[in-house]
Amino acid sequence: MGCFHSKVREIPMEDPFALASETAFGLRMRITVLLQEEFQLAIFNNKKKENLFTSRIFDLFDVKKKGVIDFGDFVRALNVFHPSAPMEVKIEFSFKLYDLDNTGFIERHEVKQMINALLCEAEIKLSEETIETIINKTFMDADPNQDGKIDKYEWKNFVYENPSLLKVMTLPYLRDVTTAFPSFVFHSKVEDEIAE
Repeated sequence: MGCFHSKVREIPMEDPFALASETAFGLRMRITVLLQEEFQLAIFNNKKKENLFTSRIFDLFDVKKKGVIDFGDFVRALNVFHPSAPMEVKIEFSFKLYDLDNTGFIERHEVKQMINALLCEAEIKLSEETIETIINKTFMDADPNQDGKIDKYEWKNFVYENPSLLKVMTLPYLRDVTTAFPSFVFHSKVEDEIAE
């Protein structure tokens, strides 16, 4: 019947007590293991729609690089967005988010890629000249040595001078995630679709 069959694969789960001690969440949090397609569906209600921002966040949440976000990955990564998370943690995560090539620097082409992806998702059209003006202003302010790349120290200073950049890095409802997401279920199995 069809070209796919399901195979159940065990995903080892981490100790919830250890996770609770490492993060701002309590022991009441429960979650399902998420595949990238499910993550995409949850964000955009369409698992076929490609989005650089969502793919990047998924990659950063999937710290073990298994192609799934397990309970530990999710709780640690989501902790960045918790109102009690230190600003330093939010700055580090946001730097990794924009450092698309993982070079340790945010470069012009990465900022341009991210701007274009965000504009596309918001269905906003800007001229190439306007986009270049935004990038030039960003690098004028964030790259004081004008070497064409923003290092972690420069990013940190830029964010401290422009704290509104991190406004989206705090989700107030995470104070009580079990109330916000009551349908999450804790289990350790994930189905893989395998082409025959």
